[in-house]
Amino acid sequence: MMRFLTLLLAFGLFLSSCETIKGAGRDITNAGQAIDDAIDDE
Repeated sequence: MMRFLTLLLAFGLFLSSCETIKGAGRDITNAGQAIDDAIDDE
């Protein structure tokens, strides 16, 4: 039973880290787009 709970916890952490990385990628993309827009406005 303890092994099952450990695997479940590890799997949950893996999934949450994937979402965090995906969100960071979106933030970086949005920042790059904002910089491009700022350069185009000048």
